[in-house]
Amino acid sequence: MPNTTTPAQYVLILIDLAEQAGCGREQLLAGTALASTGLERIGARVEDREFTRLALNALELTGQPDLGLQLGMRLNLGAHAVLGQAFMTCNNLAEVIDLFLKYHHLLSSSLEVSFGDDGKHCCFTSMETPYDLPPHFSHELLYSAVLNTLRGLLNRQDLQMQVDLPYPAPAHASRYHQVFGEQVCFDCDVGRVRFDSALMKERLPSSNPALRSLYEQECARLLAGLQEESSTAQQTLRLLRKLEGQYPQMPRIAQMLNLSPRTYRRRLQQEQKSFQDLLDQVRAEHATHYLRSSRLPLSTIAYRVGFNDTSNFRRAYQKWTGRTPREVRYGD
Repeated sequence: MPNTTTPAQYVLILIDLAEQAGCGREQLLAGTALASTGLERIGARVEDREFTRLALNALELTGQPDLGLQLGMRLNLGAHAVLGQAFMTCNNLAEVIDLFLKYHHLLSSSLEVSFGDDGKHCCFTSMETPYDLPPHFSHELLYSAVLNTLRGLLNRQDLQMQVDLPYPAPAHASRYHQVFGEQVCFDCDVGRVRFDSALMKERLPSSNPALRSLYEQECARLLAGLQEESSTAQQTLRLLRKLEGQYPQMPRIAQMLNLSPRTYRRRLQQEQKSFQDLLDQVRAEHATHYLRSSRLPLSTIAYRVGFNDTSNFRRAYQKWTGRTPREVRYGD
């Protein structure tokens, strides 16, 4: 797993939620580095594997299947730290979306989303969820956090969104309607949220153009720091995940990372990695996501990850993962 990270404030909010539900600190932190270092040593960011272990512990200990929704609805503008402050200075939601697409890795360095606006609805689509957790938890967290953030920016606590989820309705599906409204659909091909495009032009109550450039400069500085900490292999994985379905050749990836192909190859060799192995890792991740979280035919999944022949995809997938597509889809 690449060394991706989550803001520490998200971790602290999750811990607070679990403790309010009666969980003991020792059991909650079991299996994490925080168990030995303590919360007083927590830094600005926490590795995703630590957040994942903590969330799994919290799900088990609380017995609350809607914990992702609860956490997302606690992630307000203050929880997003400097990026949340930058959002508040924007003139309208269109500027907020621009900032989010530029700096969303500050919220989770493994988060990948795409955005579209057809003139009637704006749509966030997430093909990859940021954590190795049950799909419902990750989608609940991401989409309810989007909703809560928009409500705070627009000062509209009654705002609702249309939500598509790429998994069957869970036992706590009624909670989705309580949070998002009536337009919630399960068993969709991909996960997405939609809201009225007219909201993009609404002036934000907290708008402060004089401060925006200052906050954006700080966001740029923090993002540059994150990227500098990443190895070439990690930057490659992050880029390939973002370009899901396209899978450029090695020279194009090198160019996108502002490196010559020769320098790019040398850096990967120093990290004992190869471009083909990284490409296959991401294709396996995307295929696994489709197998577990969608009802797409195997031929469609094969095509989406770069295969024209389903049998070739089956062989490649088993080589990548040690399991057949059927075993992953049906839990054989």
